[in-house]
Amino acid sequence: MHAWDAIQTTLDYIETHMDEELKIEALAEQAALSPFYYQRLFSRLVKKPVREYIRLRRLARASTMLREGDARILDIALDCGFGSHEVFSRTFKDAYGMTPAGFREAPVALNQFDKPDLLLNYVLIDEGVPLISEGLVLEMNCRHLGKPVRFMGISGAVPIDGQMPLGEATGVDIPGEIWERFHREKHRIPRAAASREVGVAYMGGAPEGCFTYFTGAEVAADAEVDGFMTWELPAREYVVCGFEAESFEELVTAALNKAVKYSAQWLEHKGLTMGAYSPEIYYHRDQAVPYMELWMPAEKK
Repeated sequence: MHAWDAIQTTLDYIETHMDEELKIEALAEQAALSPFYYQRLFSRLVKKPVREYIRLRRLARASTMLREGDARILDIALDCGFGSHEVFSRTFKDAYGMTPAGFREAPVALNQFDKPDLLLNYVLIDEGVPLISEGLVLEMNCRHLGKPVRFMGISGAVPIDGQMPLGEATGVDIPGEIWERFHREKHRIPRAAASREVGVAYMGGAPEGCFTYFTGAEVAADAEVDGFMTWELPAREYVVCGFEAESFEELVTAALNKAVKYSAQWLEHKGLTMGAYSPEIYYHRDQAVPYMELWMPAEKK
């Protein structure tokens, strides 16, 4: 068994036993390691100590339950492995800057620490060869874009602190909030046929310590509507990471975060550097298998 495989076994176990007391000794036994070496290896591969990781994954589950259900906060606390309402409320506020009751009353998009898929750190696929792991289907391809693609939408400034690295930060998900505002307003955009949607981060036009995040829908080259801005995907060569997930919610959260990290690793192995933008291209939400692409303007080092 590979070292990462042993740790992945315990990550799987944690996901299905969050309502129980999770002891280091029992997790180490699952990995066939001593508690000392288990904790060292876990911190090295997951980049978090075991206890902190368990706390963050419990918070992720609890925030989903708060948003999607009507169970009592105490019941959610106990179901997610917190010993009391008080401990849960304090831990939740430390991570997200609000209480569970405040979040339930006025829910916002939150960043979560994703469950890692350690296989993605150790498998390098060839161009055009799908990689399948834990409900994620991912493929890397080179593609030429012959003419620019124009998008119309909105943007906002996003503080870098608290948003990065993807899938590891906690707090309010500011890009997610920009997406929610875009979805409320996009009915006024004159979309092109088979219009796709885009989310893209870039450094221009944002205050110091922030990046700009734009969300938009694909439009004709001459489309103009008051109250919206435009962004163009330039014509050039791209490396495109296309990926599927089991649900749209999974696609735009954990799957996206995994694809971004895997793409950076893939480009590094291929001796490529990525440009200053890497748009996320979203296809129709009602398709049978949720699918999106990362378009990376990569060049040789």
